[in-house]
Order: sequence, then structure tokens, then C-alpha cells
Amino acid sequence: MHAHFDCFAGISGDMTLGAFIDLGVPVDWLKEQFDRIPLAGFQIIADRAIRQGISARKVRVDISDRQSSRTWTDIRRLITTCALSSTVKKRSLSIFEHIARAEADIHHTTVEDVHFHELGGIDAMVDIIGTALCVSHLDIRSVTASRIALGTGLVECRHGTLPVPSPATLSILRDIPVYGTDIGHELTTPTGAAIVAALADDFGPLPKMKVKRIGYGAGKRDHETIPNVLRIIIGHESTGQRGEEKNGVWRESVAIIETVIDDMNPEIFGYVMEQLYRDGALDVCLIPVYMKKNRPGTLIQVVCRPDKKEALVRCLLNETTSLGVRFYSVQRDILFREIVEMTSSSYGTVPVKRVVTAEGDARLAPEYETCRKIAIKHAQPIRVVYETLLKEIGE
Repeated sequence: MHAHFDCFAGISGDMTLGAFIDLGVPVDWLKEQFDRIPLAGFQIIADRAIRQGISARKVRVDISDRQSSRTWTDIRRLITTCALSSTVKKRSLSIFEHIARAEADIHHTTVEDVHFHELGGIDAMVDIIGTALCVSHLDIRSVTASRIALGTGLVECRHGTLPVPSPATLSILRDIPVYGTDIGHELTTPTGAAIVAALADDFGPLPKMKVKRIGYGAGKRDHETIPNVLRIIIGHESTGQRGEEKNGVWRESVAIIETVIDDMNPEIFGYVMEQLYRDGALDVCLIPVYMKKNRPGTLIQVVCRPDKKEALVRCLLNETTSLGVRFYSVQRDILFREIVEMTSSSYGTVPVKRVVTAEGDARLAPEYETCRKIAIKHAQPIRVVYETLLKEIGE
């Protein structure tokens, strides 16, 4: 599933959570997930609100525990030791890390010494971890976003009176397309900026996709000029339509990044692969090789779109013991593919991959993540799930 964040009125943590709830994430399910985290003294309330005629979900967090300051170490320990999935933990930490780096840069300190004041409170924790939970619940695999709208004026916080957009917000949104408005309020908060910076792979207009659902999350104020809502659109992106079509085959340019490693703990390779896919890799291969003096090593080969090359190069240099990488551009021919929903008599409506051959014939293939979730839910071998889907979606 692909999600597009339409930030024409900015973005905040509560707007994001509200939009996801409007998309169908159950509030009761969120509450159950938060029971697995050592956080107490709060209640999530999701109401309906009208913003310029648009019905949206308005989320607030009623708090009895007023601890408002936590260090980056406190937050990281709380998230890494909780009982949530590793994917949710990594996504939550990535969002918080964007804030931590911005605060460290502004206050000329180290990331480890950053104190989260307003952003260390329970409401911000709920917004960020809740967003990570919603992304997993909706099985969102990729995210894009529009340009980010910013307000003007002044805002009061623990550090005093600050200009809008706040220094933290601007720092987080560095290298991300933004535009100013004459609305005299904070449209985009540091939490909202960190969410979109951590999740979005690209920024621009709505990509080619089949829209399935639309969610609206309400901001706190009702602006006079625009509806104060965040719109999140989810659906299936047509991943095979980025290049040039010829005789039923799509041709596109991609980059290949390679590095060879012979001195790294092999347990780390699995984590590196996850990070590469998170940063936009299309494919990752780990290939056994022999290096100089016949030392066994591993060739990491990454295929990506050209605009993701720099981020993936940084990932390899940061996450591995490699001293350097090589990269080059190639062209590839691919068949058209898209994600469609099919009905299985055993498992209900499921997303499957539809591939069209050069001759125009179509074939369907169940997705691994779909099969994995069904196998866990029904306590069945994943092999049985795959074979059952393959049979039933073809009937």
C-alpha cells in the first residue's frame, strides 16, 4: 500500500494520528498496543470535527502524568525495551532521531545530551509511536508527500517566544520542499515535520496510483482561509509506469551500488538489508565472493532509482565497515506490475501482485508480506497460505 501526505495546511502529530484513524485504524487497537509500552497516565480520545465543511478526526491525549522532559537516552530506552514489533520501534526511533538531531544542531550540543521538553511529553510520544503503529497496521510500504505548508508569526514554548516556523521545524525540513503562507499560526510542528521527513521517500504532486481510501486529520484551530486538515491518501501505486514502454516492456534507468566486505560481523547483514530497503532500495543482494589473499567476503549489491542513490550510499557507509562504494547507471527492462485486490474464499480480500507479460497475458502472485500475516493470523504454514491463495485467486 502507498500513502501520500497532502500537507496543504501543514502537518502535526495529532493531525497525522487523526488522519490514520479516519483511514480505519481502530482506536481500541491503538490503546491495546500502547498497553505494551511502559507509558501510563493518559487516554486517547478521537472525536469528529468540521474544518471548512470537511469532516475530520480530531485526536487529543488527556494526560494525568505531566512529565514534560525526557532525554534522547530516556526515549530510546523506552522504545527499544518495549514489547512492540522491531519495525514499529525502528520507525518510531527514526522520527525521534530527526527531532534529536535538529535540537542538537540548534543548541550546539550532542544528540545524546538533547532534552526533549514539550516533545518529550506523553502526547508527543503517543503521536509518534501511534503513527508508526498505524503505518504497520495499514501495511503501508511507501510514502510520498506534497510540499509542506508553513505558517507565520510567533509561538510560545519552554525556550520562550520563537518565530514561526520554529527553528526545530525548519532544521528538520532542510532539503525538503516547503512554502510559506500568511496564516498567523504554526501550521507545521516539529513533530509533524519529523514524521513526514522520516516516512516520505519523495516530495511532489500526487503520484500515479489507484486511490483506495482518504483520511482527514483535524488541526486544533479552524482557519478562516483554508481547511485546517491533513489529508492522507492511500492506494496502490503503479510501480511499472516510471519509464518508457516498448513492445509491452517498460524500460527505465536505475543505479547499482556495490561494496565488498570481509571484516564485519555477519549478524549485521540482515539489519543492513532492512535499512537499505527502508531508504528506498528496489533490490538488495548479498553475494559470497573471494577477495585478495583468498579471503571470503560478501558483495552487497543494491538496485535503486537514481534519486535514492545518495541516501543509500550514506546508509552503506554508516551501517557497514565498508571504506568505500562504487556505483553506476544501467537500464533495465521490466514487465508492468501493479497491486490489485482479489477475493479468496479462505482469507477474504487480499492484495496480490498482477503482472502483465510482453504478450499481454496477465498473471497473479501473492505477496510475501500478505502471506506472512495470514499465516500468523490463521496459525498455518506460509507454504499452505501461498498455495491456497494461488489456487483461489485464479478461480
